Amino acid sequence: MVWMTVLKLVPWGEVVKNAPLVAEGAKKLWDKAGPGAAAAPVPPAAEVPDAGASADAQLAARLAAAEASVAQLHEQMQAASKLIKALAEQDAELVARAQAQRTRMLWLAGGVALAGLMGLVALVAVLTGAR
Repeated sequence: MVWMTVLKLVPWGEVVKNAPLVAEGAKKLWDKAGPGAAAAPVPPAAEVPDAGASADAQLAARLAAAEASVAQLHEQMQAASKLIKALAEQDAELVARAQAQRTRMLWLAGGVALAGLMGLVALVAVLTGAR
């Protein structure tokens, strides 16, 4: 019963409005970092074009490939950070609303307890006054 009340207080309009953005971000993140994603290969020394090139040229080619891989990982990290931020903001909103609901429930429970106590006192007064 309490969960139904909490779910009624969730800003479903905001959740629904942001859901496509979160889903799109999750899909992009999964495409980039998921199991089917291909990592940017760093060519070994044997695969560097012009095998007769100097060691410095081979090293430069490998360094360029490593830098490209680092740039791709940086982009994936930024995409993941944006997605995590969006999820964290939604989570914070849900937690704040749940805390507000908890406070309201405590006040309501106190009011019900006070009303019950007053009813019990009134019942005792009526029963003792009738004798």
